[in-house]
Amino acid sequence: MSVENVETLVIGGGQAGIAMSEHLGALALPHLVVERNRIAERWRSERWDSLVANGPAWHDRFPNKQFERTGPDGFAPAREIVDYLLGYAAQVKAPLRTGVEVKALRKHGDLFIAETSLGQIEAKNVIAATGPFQRPLIPTVVPEAAGLMQLHSAHYRNPAQLPEGAVMVIGAGSSGVQIADELRKAGRQVYLSVGPHDRPPRRYRGKDFVWWLGVLGMWNAEAIEPAMAHVTIAVSGADGGHTVDFRRLAADGITLVGRTGAYENSALHFASDLAKNITLGDANYLNMLDAADAYAAREGLDLPEEPEARRMEPDPDCVTNPLLKLDLRQAGVNTIIWATGYALDFGWMQFDIFDQQGNPRHHRGVSAVPGLYFLGLPWLSRRASAFIWGVWHDAKYLAEHIATRRS
Repeated sequence: MSVENVETLVIGGGQAGIAMSEHLGALALPHLVVERNRIAERWRSERWDSLVANGPAWHDRFPNKQFERTGPDGFAPAREIVDYLLGYAAQVKAPLRTGVEVKALRKHGDLFIAETSLGQIEAKNVIAATGPFQRPLIPTVVPEAAGLMQLHSAHYRNPAQLPEGAVMVIGAGSSGVQIADELRKAGRQVYLSVGPHDRPPRRYRGKDFVWWLGVLGMWNAEAIEPAMAHVTIAVSGADGGHTVDFRRLAADGITLVGRTGAYENSALHFASDLAKNITLGDANYLNMLDAADAYAAREGLDLPEEPEARRMEPDPDCVTNPLLKLDLRQAGVNTIIWATGYALDFGWMQFDIFDQQGNPRHHRGVSAVPGLYFLGLPWLSRRASAFIWGVWHDAKYLAEHIATRRS
C-alpha cells in the first residue's frame, strides 16, 4: 500500500475545504485537500433542479470574489454556485485531489493515519471539512410495505420524477416550503406538515433580512441553548426572493397540517399544534420587524417605513379546523418527501470526542485531540458558521491556530 506524507490534510472539497485551503496557503502552510467525489458535489447531485441560494449574491459569497452571472441582489442557482466554487478553488490555487475517499482516520503517535481509497496518507494536522449535509434523515414512520414512494429532499429533483398523485411534504423549513410550492405550481395536490420554525421577512424597509441580521449582531450569536442549533428557518430565494407566508400557501391550494406523528392502516396522524406553530412563527417575524424598527430609529436611518409588512391574512380553514388524520390511500397520496434535515456522520473517525448525537466536541472547531479540527458545521463558532462567508472566517481562525501550533 502506498503511503503519502503531508503536513495538513483537509478532508472535503466544498466551500469549507476551499476556504481552509486559501488561508493555509496564505500562511505558507503545506497541505492537501481531498474530496471523495467532485468539488462541490452536494451542490451538483443533492439539490433539486430549480434550487437557488437562500441569500442574495452580495452576501452569500467569499469576501474576495463576486458571482459573475447573478447580480448582487439576485439569488444564485445551484449550477452557478458550483461554478463559483470551482473558480474560487482555481483562484486560490487549492491543492485539490478528487476521487479520494477517506475511509478511516486514527492517530499513531504524533501522526494521523488516513486510510483512503487510494492508499494511506499520514499528516500532522487534519481538518474535517465535510459540511453539515452528511446523512439525510428519514424518520422510520411509514413502512416500505405502505407502497409509497418515499425520498429525502436531498434526492428530489423535479415534479416529473414523482409518480402521479398527491404529495405529502414533511418539514416546513426552506427546503420543504420551496418543494411544496413547486409541486403545487406543477398541478399537484400538496399536503405540508408544519412544525416549529423561525419565519424571518425576506426584505424589510428596503433591506434583505441577512443585512438586518448583520447590523443587529445576530450573525455573531452563539448557540447557548442546544435547541438553538436546530431551529428550522423558513425563508426562500425562489422567484426573486420572498417572505414565506404559510397562510398564502394555503390560499394557493396547499393543505397545511401539524407535525407528523404515527402511521397506521394507511393513515398519518398529525399533532394539533399547527395554529401554535404558525403563531410562534409570526411572533418571530414580528420580533424581527420590531428589532429592525428600533435599530433604524436609534441610528437615524433614512429607510422607508413599511407598516403593511405587519398585516396578516386571516387563518385559512386548514388552520382553524386542522386535519389530525389523513388516509393517504383515500387522499391519493403516492409520494412522501421528507424535508427533515441531516445528521452528522463521523463514524470513520476513531476518536472518543463525540456526544450521543454524533456531534464532535470542540471549541471554535478545535478538538481535544491535538491537530484535529472541524470546519463548516452549523454554529461552529456562531450563527454564520455554515454559510459561505461565515466558513471563510472560521477557516482563517483555524489556519492561524495551526500556524501557532506549528511554531
